[in-house]
Amino acid sequence: MASTVIPCLTYEDAPAMIDWLCENFGFVRHEINSDGNGGISHAELRLGDGMIMLGSPHPHTEFGRAISTPDKLGGTTQSPYVIVDDVDGVYEKAKANGAEIVREIRTESYGGRGFACLDPEGHLWSVGSYSPWARA
Repeated sequence: MASTVIPCLTYEDAPAMIDWLCENFGFVRHEINSDGNGGISHAELRLGDGMIMLGSPHPHTEFGRAISTPDKLGGTTQSPYVIVDDVDGVYEKAKANGAEIVREIRTESYGGRGFACLDPEGHLWSVGSYSPWARA
């Protein structure tokens, strides 16, 4: 098996954010596991050959610290980058559905077009058409 990276995110209202991410960024539900208390213990969302995993907050005592959300922590330490064909369409849809645009849509000097936004729970997302895989 080839190595890969899959971002893992935490959301206060993970079920609602699964809907939001699928509707606005085009993710598709791959696997969703309830925690039995209205939250999500583990979810996998696919986008093309990529995937993110997400869930509801929980103590994760095996890590020695709680896993929380950007809003509760007062910032973010990661920013998934989503490659899409219709950047302008995704931008308009995300903006209309509660995303806070933190970098307006623009053509990048290194190629492609993109923007950055905070989702309704404060995760920073960069969305664009630039693909590092397409470079020679």
